[in-house]
Amino acid sequence: MPRPSSTALPIAYVGLRILIVLNWIYGAIVLAILVGMFAAEQWTMTALGVPTSPQSGPLIMGMRAIAALGLVAFPLNLAVLKRLVAMVQTVRAGDPFVAANAYRLQVIAWILLGQQMLSLVIGLIGKSVSTPGHPLHLDAGFSPSGWLAVILTFVLARVFAEGALMREDLEGTV
Repeated sequence: MPRPSSTALPIAYVGLRILIVLNWIYGAIVLAILVGMFAAEQWTMTALGVPTSPQSGPLIMGMRAIAALGLVAFPLNLAVLKRLVAMVQTVRAGDPFVAANAYRLQVIAWILLGQQMLSLVIGLIGKSVSTPGHPLHLDAGFSPSGWLAVILTFVLARVFAEGALMREDLEGTV
């Protein structure tokens, strides 16, 4: 019986490719901001709306640390996106339950765990350097949905591993 065609897979593939390009742009912007914080501190801080004064020293150091951690997020995002593209290609080929996809999902789960830890560190830095006079508002820290995604991805990795084993067993009996 022929498999039904899905428009979701080509859309997912194109969407992931767009996200890869956007991730590269994100990495370049974060790198530019980080370089600007050192090479042209006065101009960069003015552009970011942070007045340079002796009282803003800890805030500036915190922002530099956050930007550096933002650079760490770039390769993590890229690793997830590339593995998802590879998985979409196996699904398009009609062969999703392979050991390679189980391994990809497990790696993605570990990367997501790392991203959640990174978010916690960024949130803590933001809280520690933020003052009433110089507030730093970040969308970082603990995310229940992010941690749920980590757990879900570990479970899916195991499901794919079991599916691949069942498939191998079935092919061995035929």
